[in-house]
Amino acid sequence: MAERTSFNYPVFLRNVARIAVPVALQNLLMTTGSMVDTVMLGRLGENTVGAAGLCAQFSSLMFSSYWGFIGGGTLFMSQYWGAKDENGLRKAYGITLTLCTIVGVLFSILAVTAPKAVLSLYTDKEVIQEIGIRYLRVAGMAYILQCITVAMNTLLRSTQRVRVPLYAGFASVCTNCICNYILIFGALGAPKMGAVGAAWGTVIAQTVNLAIIAIYGICGKVPYLFEFGRIFHFEWGFIREYFRKCFPILMNEIAMGISTMLINIVLGRQSAPAIAAVAVYRTVEGVIISFFAGFSSAAAIIIGNEVGAGNHEDAYRKAFRIVYLTSAIIAAAGLTVMALHGPLFTAMGLSGESFSICTFLCGYYCLIAVIRMGNWQQNDIFRAGGDPAFGSVMEITFMFLMVIPLVYTSHFAFHAPFQVVFLFVYSDEIIRYVIMQRRLYSGKWIQPVSEAGLATIGEFRKEHGIS
Repeated sequence: MAERTSFNYPVFLRNVARIAVPVALQNLLMTTGSMVDTVMLGRLGENTVGAAGLCAQFSSLMFSSYWGFIGGGTLFMSQYWGAKDENGLRKAYGITLTLCTIVGVLFSILAVTAPKAVLSLYTDKEVIQEIGIRYLRVAGMAYILQCITVAMNTLLRSTQRVRVPLYAGFASVCTNCICNYILIFGALGAPKMGAVGAAWGTVIAQTVNLAIIAIYGICGKVPYLFEFGRIFHFEWGFIREYFRKCFPILMNEIAMGISTMLINIVLGRQSAPAIAAVAVYRTVEGVIISFFAGFSSAAAIIIGNEVGAGNHEDAYRKAFRIVYLTSAIIAAAGLTVMALHGPLFTAMGLSGESFSICTFLCGYYCLIAVIRMGNWQQNDIFRAGGDPAFGSVMEITFMFLMVIPLVYTSHFAFHAPFQVVFLFVYSDEIIRYVIMQRRLYSGKWIQPVSEAGLATIGEFRKEHGIS
């Protein structure tokens, strides 16, 4: 176990930045691309913006379905990378890639073959449904590519090759913006396709993203990435351990995806201005999360590497510092977004009532995001340290016993104004933050899976009085 010396902040910040900045930039680029999409679609009217926003909620459900496997994959791959266990890393990557691909196939089939059934879950507005059906039937073809790309990016980040996903993401966003402009408005002699053009832009951009990663992996001879003959040799003992660790994360993400869908059912049954405001709000939310995602990835990789290598004291001391650093970054991001909200919302096609509603939604979210991202960050740290259950149980319990009952009761029973209903969406965050902090400082979340980590965990637990 590492000796307790003075904490080296310059080295700590450099290590965080080395991973966090490329990931944050990649996510910011993707969010910027979504924002440009919304600006372009905004010129076609609020119904088109709302339809695209509701389709994005279906892709968010897919995200929740595969993110459990991504969380489990990061746990194993980062710890095995820290322990220099190449065989374990290959097995974890092979399982993660397989499961993510299965999720992508299932959601693509639903989007392409049953878009009306999907859209009817999110809104009862037939005009918005009609636009969304045409959009989703095309955009669904990108889901398989997205899931494969995310699994590959997880391997690259866990092995600290964070620049490759950044470069691929940059090319993808540029492609998306160019294709959207051409296909939405019929520029350069192309047919004017409206929302369907934006969907085709998404498919083309995802193809470019995966192609660049594939070219880099093959030409650069990146280890593990395309070693299909070795990564798919599954062992039942390892698969059981993988699913044992992944199960809480998977249940957490599926439950949160379902809960988000249930909440969106309420949000999608508001007035047309409110639906348009929510669509723009989701884009702004993505900007905030894009800043956070870099630090979340950095935390998972750094903490996972340290735990996997058996450096538990270093993992413990770095964990809470990353949480507070993230909170400061999120606060700055929120202030920046609100300072620019006027021209931003106008450019996205909002005005009058929809502009006012969106201003309220984003203002509230920018305040609560500091706490919300702190909870998210701590949950990711627990997962990387080998404890996926605690944060998952907390999130699921509060969501289904507190948040959803409050949202549904306020809307259907008391017919509260939309803004009041929205306040309840994040009503559990402060309570969970206090509980998560107690868990963080206890050190009980450090539960290694590698041999090197297991060899030193007893000394760490004795030092911190963990039974």
